[in-house]
Amino acid sequence: MPEQHTDTELKRMALLIDGDNAQPSLIGKILSEAAKYGSITIRRIYGDWTTANMGGWKSTLNNFAIQPIQQFRYTIGKNATDSAMIIDAMDILHGRLVDGFCVVSSDSDYTRLATRIREMGIFVMGIGKQKTPKAFVNACNIFIYTENLVPHESRQPGRRDARKTEVREKQDRDLDPVPLVKGAYEMAMQEDGWANLASMGFYLRQVDPSFDPRTYGYKQLSQLIKAYPNLFELRVHDESGTNAIWLKIKE
Repeated sequence: MPEQHTDTELKRMALLIDGDNAQPSLIGKILSEAAKYGSITIRRIYGDWTTANMGGWKSTLNNFAIQPIQQFRYTIGKNATDSAMIIDAMDILHGRLVDGFCVVSSDSDYTRLATRIREMGIFVMGIGKQKTPKAFVNACNIFIYTENLVPHESRQPGRRDARKTEVREKQDRDLDPVPLVKGAYEMAMQEDGWANLASMGFYLRQVDPSFDPRTYGYKQLSQLIKAYPNLFELRVHDESGTNAIWLKIKE
């Protein structure tokens, strides 16, 4: 599936981070994911920097050129960070300063913001934990789970196979990708019964913005498809000097 949005060299991205809802240790990975879809021209993180829980961010801000935005908590139990971040996002949107947004949070309060950005025809991606409410996930064009950004703790011999077994068992229980893949195949299938894998990747994101082969233990969609040799047939064509992968469901 395509790893980058089209015309990435022309796109300007705004990275807006909810400091109360993100992990400082993943900031490098987050920036790498957002950079796949454009040049990050605006980098801001929001929170109350007078509180202890924001201390983990302070050592990373200068290294990654992220601008901290101070927002005091005026009332206990109310998240003023959400409001400040949403207001800034709307100012950026209406100022036409960027061509896309990356909202880093696991909070459902940003669902309406993501919906509003998409209504304006602007690309929006989200990055958050797997516990993120589905409403926020589906409001984005693309949503990346932070669990997929964490490297495996061990690369020792035997552990990788154990990891694959663990992923497959979890996949069998609750994360079966086959229905999604078959749905995308039906949408991308041509008259001869074959579907282009890149087109399928696009349709998979349309059906489920959070679809990611890494969720199932694979780096690429093609690797995920190859894990089901009894269901899918693959072939590679040389098209204008580029290898294109095509897929067909076996009868």
